[in-house]
Amino acid sequence: MRSREGRSLSRFRYHNAESFCWGLEEGLYRHDRAEMLYQSGIVVQLALSSHLLDMGFADEWNARHIRLDVVKSLAYANATGFGHDCPDMARLATILSPYWKWGHAHRLDEPRPDVGGFSIETVLPLLRALLDRVGEVTGHASPKSGRSAEREART
Repeated sequence: MRSREGRSLSRFRYHNAESFCWGLEEGLYRHDRAEMLYQSGIVVQLALSSHLLDMGFADEWNARHIRLDVVKSLAYANATGFGHDCPDMARLATILSPYWKWGHAHRLDEPRPDVGGFSIETVLPLLRALLDRVGEVTGHASPKSGRSAEREART
């Protein structure tokens, strides 16, 4: 069931997703593909959890059942009306899941996972489309553009 608390947390997650994406857009991880994918996983998971929270999923439920599985998060989002059936995003989600595998602490003694041919140039448009879709579906205004203030007011 939707709640005021869930809506507030949803907005917070969406704004955090936008903040993490800003770092990618500014080129902070351009020369480290594994770190770029780790940060991308954070963006995707924050964005999708924003939608799920907005739909009434409890944060504790998300943490216990979805965890860091971007594929599962995208599937739950689309099953609840998110409507982001992008084959490239689905392929990226498969590469990212679970996104902790791209973090520094997990790279030291394990072979690097397959990047699936993704680069910053191919990932950024997918992240932007996902974030824009979350903004459309939830009505949350983007923190960087201030767009859709009236959308926020309606919700």
